[in-house]
Amino acid sequence: MNSYDLSGATWRKSSYSNAKGECVEVAFLDGGVVALRDSKDNGDGPALIFTDAEWAAFVRGVTNGEFTI
Repeated sequence: MNSYDLSGATWRKSSYSNAKGECVEVAFLDGGVVALRDSKDNGDGPALIFTDAEWAAFVRGVTNGEFTI
């Protein structure tokens, strides 16, 4: 299990976030690693870590409509 120092990460909020701040934030890290977190935790909560290949597969799935309800 890898541990990542996210203290210097540059986080970006989703363009779909609402005024209440209930959204997700993403940070692209060195080495092709992507971090994802819930913004309501004010940066103190956990983050999911994805490899570049995992993130690409997720984005492909979203683009292809695999996660629609």
